Amino acid sequence: MTAVVVEHLRKSYGTHEVLRGMNFSVEEGEIFALLGSNGAGKTTTLEILEGFRGRDGGRVEVLGLDPSERGDRRRLSERIGLVLQDIAVEPHLSVLETVTRNAGYYPAPRDVDEVITLVGLDEKRTAKVKDLSGGQKRRLDLALGVIGDPQLLFLDEPTTGFDPGARRGAWEVVRNLRDSGTTIVLTTHYMDEVQALADSVAVMAGGQIIDSGTPATLGGRDDALTRISFLLPARCSLADLPLAAPADDAGTVTTEAAAEEVTAVLHRLTGWALDRGLDLHDLTVERPSLEDVYLSLTRPLDEQSPAEPAVAAGRRAKRSRS
Repeated sequence: MTAVVVEHLRKSYGTHEVLRGMNFSVEEGEIFALLGSNGAGKTTTLEILEGFRGRDGGRVEVLGLDPSERGDRRRLSERIGLVLQDIAVEPHLSVLETVTRNAGYYPAPRDVDEVITLVGLDEKRTAKVKDLSGGQKRRLDLALGVIGDPQLLFLDEPTTGFDPGARRGAWEVVRNLRDSGTTIVLTTHYMDEVQALADSVAVMAGGQIIDSGTPATLGGRDDALTRISFLLPARCSLADLPLAAPADDAGTVTTEAAAEEVTAVLHRLTGWALDRGLDLHDLTVERPSLEDVYLSLTRPLDEQSPAEPAVAAGRRAKRSRS
């Protein structure tokens, strides 16, 4: 079942067209990441989905309801949860008091103690909000987002201010919510967070979706050329290698291979080294990271370097082989 449908969505502020025919959908029970640089239109899109802002054109459906319709918006508010970048919370209430108060806004909330444990605030349940660290406040924000037991949860930069350990703990919470049936729409600037959490991804630029897929396939990442590099062994020249490849001034040899050729290239290279009793120091095998792909998709053409992005090269290489 589809939880969110966006078709030809348009929104302008004066003469500035922020959303120019957006199209995407979110399936029920998945984590969907909406990515884009600052100013791409992510916040406007989320506010329209959440019912806080009207649209100028197109169709939007959230859990089968139109968030622009007053009656639907009221019903929708009981079925969605929000974790925004800035949530106004009474600073002199305790964590327990804050979560308990918000639970009263919903007809069938989750258990307060269970939610406090879920977000890792057991030891701070009696602490006042004003005394929490930045990361702890974000955990409280998450608790307030899930206390209503939402079918759909919007997470806007949920781990900003978290240390690495806290981020991974938050990821586990988000995965558990997804596994229990909650659909999640996530925005974040952390590509490792997208890699760790998202089932599907869409990238915004210029008020439109410019690419979508899974973290593994976005931008043709699964077909991109793989980079293999190593230090040239002592007393060896490039001519001695079993493949043609350049080296930089530090002696690092780099070659690229299509996805289906990587195993054969590595076999030839390592077999050559083993036959001669050589070590291939600093041997690495890398495909473009999700961050590489994201930057190549969103960087304006006039800012791109003359060298092709690896992903684009990989796509073209695949077309030429077919």
